[in-house]
Order: sequence, then structure tokens, then C-alpha cells
Amino acid sequence: MKNIITVDLEDYYCCNLGENDVSQHETTTVEKNTEELLNLFDKHHVKATFFVLGSVAEEFPELIRKISDKGHEIASHGYGHQLVYKQTPEEFRQDIRKAKKLTEDIIHKPVIGYRAPSWSIIEESKWALKILEEEGFQYSSSIFPIHTFLYGIKDAPKVPNHPIVEKKKLKLWEIPPSSYNFLIKELGFSGGFYFRFFPLFVIKHIMRKKNKQNIPVICYIHPWEIDKNTPRLPLKGLDKIIHYYGIKGCYKKLDKLLGSFEFSNIESEILNRK
Repeated sequence: MKNIITVDLEDYYCCNLGENDVSQHETTTVEKNTEELLNLFDKHHVKATFFVLGSVAEEFPELIRKISDKGHEIASHGYGHQLVYKQTPEEFRQDIRKAKKLTEDIIHKPVIGYRAPSWSIIEESKWALKILEEEGFQYSSSIFPIHTFLYGIKDAPKVPNHPIVEKKKLKLWEIPPSSYNFLIKELGFSGGFYFRFFPLFVIKHIMRKKNKQNIPVICYIHPWEIDKNTPRLPLKGLDKIIHYYGIKGCYKKLDKLLGSFEFSNIESEILNRK
């Protein structure tokens, strides 16, 4: 069975934590770190899904074109990495429309997938799914089926589904990131802070269990997470831990994971099999 590897293609400062302002940073590491990821995927013969932030596509069009030319799936992460639930429906529509057009003009292919910044389609912002469908997207991977202070819908489906919005089932697929019941609480384990926090043997054990149940695991990574020298933001307390814990060992951990399982992208392994 092939699992799914996805990349949230954004810069190190694109986090919705603390008082951080995504628009107020001038340095960038996204190009260098994405090149490292591409080399790692080449090493393991993996074709991933890249959820590309529109502002990154605008600044580095050749990078996006290179990713596409290598056979990876290009999807959208919106334009400005703003939380969906802090936007109006019209602001959201303009954000995704701008990002979609920018990216399609670069790769000359349709962009059919979307992931919300920081999984910010929650119960109060499910209206966004209907707009995604209206704007031509075929799937979203935006609803984390757990509850945290920043995101998540606790009782959301844990497998690909057609969400119901305003009492109507959409044609749009919602493809949630993977989670696992750790007895005390349902948590993520296969991406971001969760991937950096849990030991690799725990992650691999859970993945094997899910694969035995014929469930592909959806993993995700940010380019800055594989850079042990990633610049530090002025975050404090829990926010600082969430953003930086485990950075030094993340590249090696990802390398070992990619060598232990088969991986592909969302379009090839999920959409094309529905």
C-alpha cells in the first residue's frame, strides 16, 4: 500500500502562532529547503503533493515549475497564509482565486486541490468548502479530525468524504490528515509538530497498523522543518515548542520514513481511485 506525502510549501515565518505577522518578514529559506526536499524525494523515488502558497509561487515561479516538471502534484495553500476563520467569505474567495490563477499560469495545468493554512477550516468556517467547490477545486485537505486551540473539528470524519454544508452534500472531497487515538486523546502523528515530537518507531508502528486496515496514512512536512538552522521567530512558551521542537532531527527522520514505506500523492492514490 502507498501512503501519501504532502508538503505545505511556505516559508519559515508562515505560522499563525502568537503575535507573529506573516507579512512582516524579509528573509527567506523556502527555495533552499525545497530543493533539499526535492532531492530527498528523488532519492526515494517519491512523487508528492505540494500545497503551494500563492505568495511563494509569485516570488519563486521557477521553483514551482521545477516541482511540477519533476512530476509532483501541485495544489494550493491559498495566497497569504491567513486563517480561514478570520476571513469573510468574500476575502476567502479572492484569496484562493488569486492563488489558483497564479499557480496555474506558472505550471499550465489545473490546480484541483487545496489545504487551508493551519487547518483553519473549522465548524464555524465550513462555508469555505462550498466556495472551494464553486471555484473549481475537486478536493480539500483542510479539516483536522481532532480539537486544538488553533484548529480542528473533533468529530469530523477520519477518512476521505464528501462534506455536508448547509444540509447539502458537496461533490468536493475532504481528505483529512491522519490521526490516532492515544487512549487519552485523538492526536496527529504523521506531520508537523506531531511528526517531530513522536519517536520514529511510534510513527512507523501506527502506520503499519493503519496500512493493515487498508488505510493510507497522510503525512505532511514544511520545508523549514528539515532545516536545523531555520531562523527563530519571537515566539514564547507553547508556541515556541510547537514551532521548533525536534527541528534538528527532522531531516534524518523523514529520510528514514521515506525509506520504510511506499509514498505517492493525493491525486494519484486517492482521487484517481475513487
